[in-house]
Amino acid sequence: SAVGRGPEVPFRSEAYGISAIARGKELRLTLSALDPAAGPPAQDLVFRFGMSGSFRLCPAAELPRHAHLRFLTRESPPRALCFVDPRRFGSWRLGDAWQPERGPCVVSEYQAFRENVLKNLEDRAFDKPICEVLLNQKYFNGIGNYLRAEILYRLKIPPFEKARTVLEALKEQEQERKKKDPSLTLSKKVKLRQENPDLLELCHSVPMEVIMAEKQLLDPEQPDNYSNFKNWLRCYLVPGMSSLRDRSGRTIWFQGEPGPMAPKGQRPRKAPRKKSPELKAEPEAPSPKVTPRAPKQRRRAAAKPSKLEEKEVKEEQEVKEEQEEKEEKEEQAGRPRKGRAGGRRTVSAAPASPEVPQSVRRSRRTSARRGTGAAPAV
Repeated sequence: SAVGRGPEVPFRSEAYGISAIARGKELRLTLSALDPAAGPPAQDLVFRFGMSGSFRLCPAAELPRHAHLRFLTRESPPRALCFVDPRRFGSWRLGDAWQPERGPCVVSEYQAFRENVLKNLEDRAFDKPICEVLLNQKYFNGIGNYLRAEILYRLKIPPFEKARTVLEALKEQEQERKKKDPSLTLSKKVKLRQENPDLLELCHSVPMEVIMAEKQLLDPEQPDNYSNFKNWLRCYLVPGMSSLRDRSGRTIWFQGEPGPMAPKGQRPRKAPRKKSPELKAEPEAPSPKVTPRAPKQRRRAAAKPSKLEEKEVKEEQEVKEEQEEKEEKEEQAGRPRKGRAGGRRTVSAAPASPEVPQSVRRSRRTSARRGTGAAPAV
């Protein structure tokens, strides 16, 4: 395409075939004419996919966006095999050479991959945390971000444990295994490793799970392929798991403690758990009206006088009784009472409300001051 960043492919043929072989994170395509005598010589291209690169077969009239390289078919209507890369992190180059700095493939060259790691543990690369070393394509060609999370999670290895500490233990285990029983057959060795796989074995078997199930997990033609892939994941982007950024800026997902070499100043973030779907409750019968608490308290206060009111009433009654006793004594002594003529009682209509004596008023004011700020007791 006009915006593609890769080199022009100098191959033109009316009828040709495409074959492919993978090694780690690289894919080599070979273009060869169906008639070698009449056509151009074979052309090799080596692709790297970056984070978003993929191949897609689609009608030539309906090219997807970001289809940067296209191989057309001769059928009618024609189709196009497209290298699609929305982020443009992927690339291709001419020639059949793999990148020299990449180690043996974890899938297709497992034994060479294992030996390459264990014999180079003195390399300074293994001074880093295991999660960062797993992305080093010199030793782990083919392992990417989601694979490293899944591998470490299955073995319960903290992602920021020192790589050499983890891998030297494997080297010792392998030497002890050979010493204990050198007569074990290959099939028994395979069975033992399948039952108790180590880190390097999972670097081979976990990618193989994806490859063997790629029709369900990664086929772009499947409408639910992403949901199938998400269901396969146990740790990467899974709700409830924690995440941190490593020193290269990549996010590692894990469970539990991050390990002694975790970056300082970062706090593990947890992926939010999915909310469980709430079932609709059946409509309930209308509940009886509940009277608010405050009116109830007021009604109780009205029905039953407070202690302060009881005290005031009692004081008023005592004053009234003292006054009556005083009047009776005065009558008995024959002395005229103050405000009345000749000791005769004048009968008059009772006042609508008895006048409260001055002493009672003072008592009420005093009691009110003492009780200021206190809620009436019920």
